[in-house]
Amino acid sequence: MPELPDVRFLTVAEVAEIMRVSKMTVYRLVHSGELPAVRFGRSYRVPESAVTDALQRPIADVG
Repeated sequence: MPELPDVRFLTVAEVAEIMRVSKMTVYRLVHSGELPAVRFGRSYRVPESAVTDALQRPIADVG
């Protein structure tokens, strides 16, 4: 059986705290596909690496 890489998953609440946004914003990002997530039962888990990538992405230029 192949070994799985060490992936740390975060809850929606943890992601919201790290990104300093509401949980609803995290759900919107997940549902729009901007933030990858895995569904476990009725809850979502987001790979920590995806959160890091999202925070390093350039923000849309306004103006």
